[in-house]
Amino acid sequence: MWRKTNLTKLLEIDLPILLGPFGGRLSSVGLTSLVSNAGGLGGFGCQPFNDNEIVDIGKEIRKKTNKPFNLNLWVKDKDDNIDKFNQDAFEKVIQIFKPYFEEIEVSPPVYPLAKSPDFENQIEAIFEVKPRVFSFVYGIPSEDILEKCRRLNIKTIGAATTLDEAIAIEKAGVDAVVAIGIDAGGHRVSFLGSVEDSLIGTFSLIPQVADFVNIPVIAAGGIADSRGVKAALALGADAVQIGTAFLATNQSGTSNTHRQKLFSKEARYTTLTKVFTGRLSRGLKNRLTEELKDFQHKLAPYPLQGKISGALGAYPANIESNSELKSFWAGQAAPILKYHEAQEFIDKIIEDLEN
Repeated sequence: MWRKTNLTKLLEIDLPILLGPFGGRLSSVGLTSLVSNAGGLGGFGCQPFNDNEIVDIGKEIRKKTNKPFNLNLWVKDKDDNIDKFNQDAFEKVIQIFKPYFEEIEVSPPVYPLAKSPDFENQIEAIFEVKPRVFSFVYGIPSEDILEKCRRLNIKTIGAATTLDEAIAIEKAGVDAVVAIGIDAGGHRVSFLGSVEDSLIGTFSLIPQVADFVNIPVIAAGGIADSRGVKAALALGADAVQIGTAFLATNQSGTSNTHRQKLFSKEARYTTLTKVFTGRLSRGLKNRLTEELKDFQHKLAPYPLQGKISGALGAYPANIESNSELKSFWAGQAAPILKYHEAQEFIDKIIEDLEN
């Protein structure tokens, strides 16, 4: 019975298991297609890619699966204060990071910084690819975009970190909602209140959202084995979205160092930081996160902060570089990770829930 939920019916998939769509080039075509072929919903984070790259990614996924898959974008692709961030402000941030650039003998970036892909162009690629699912974070797309998704038979999934956000997503006519708790790895994707006022645990958030909205609810954050899946479903979720446990597998797009750390004692110690991108996110503690704790309010806005930390080697995440200066996203359930192969992990969940 656990296989048949409102969400599996909506998406026409066999398992209520979704792969978290990783940003920062951590998603992989291989893992996305594997999860879809296994009966779940594979997900690919398209946030770092331009429209042509997204179209190519869609084509590559379709070469490996004929099952439904999800492409994910960030609706709010830049912070509100970015227009006020001038060269003087930029130089002040560079001064904070100057000792680290000198230590690794790398020149800091210069102003102005290169532009990042924007949502308006990226969404056109989604319309061209026509994935079964388009999911989004950091807001809600316009009614015109949602209506076009409906015309193209693209199901939509929004991300909520609070009950108010979940209600807003349902009112906008979105098909399903991911309730993301503070335990989740990666970015805190709040869009109504401040992120600091939206720090709710997964297993407190799930029943709230399930009680107040009528669209399918997907639980995310702190779910890394069959116990988490059972708990989420028992609390009213129609499916789970799993990130860190899949990120740790050999099929993800991350670095071997990242995988090793997720299976080490270091995985016990995560923190919320803005150091890497300018937006609050959860990852493993390291020297950079700890030494710059008191500078959170002095960093560049998103996405500019990521270009500064990226010049230090924090990105791309799948390239090996100085571990003490690099982002290693991880959720709070990382210490219980056991599986290095994604298919083995999925098989174990199925076995546990059916016995």
